[in-house]
Amino acid sequence: MATKRMTGFSDQVMSLVKSLRTEAPDCVASGVVDVSTGMLLSYETVDNHPPEVLDLLAGATLDLFQGRTVVMIEDVFKERRGVSDDNHFFQEILVNSENLTHLFLRMNEQQDVVAVVVCLKSVNVGMLFAQARRVVREHSL
Repeated sequence: MATKRMTGFSDQVMSLVKSLRTEAPDCVASGVVDVSTGMLLSYETVDNHPPEVLDLLAGATLDLFQGRTVVMIEDVFKERRGVSDDNHFFQEILVNSENLTHLFLRMNEQQDVVAVVVCLKSVNVGMLFAQARRVVREHSL
């Protein structure tokens, strides 16, 4: 009888980051952010970035998914729809900057954990979504 090796949360996060970095098309960086604390849990990148930029990425991810106005919008919709659970409405966010495409995906199991994939702007967005969703699904945290 085979036994499945249980890994710790940090090992799972690092595995997710590595898989996103290698499997998402045209990927130049990947990471995982805990939006409950605003901390960048792990990342891989092809470039060197100043630590303050990486800290800002975590804060920006927090603002995108759980900023004050976003939470207010979610609360209004939950009230109007009679929803009482703690799930969030915003699950995926795509941001295009001048040279890059940034995809943020909330994890299915742990709603406070967001995977981030940064690709060249020339990326096929459909393939990016397909690959990133597959990897996130396979690495449910």
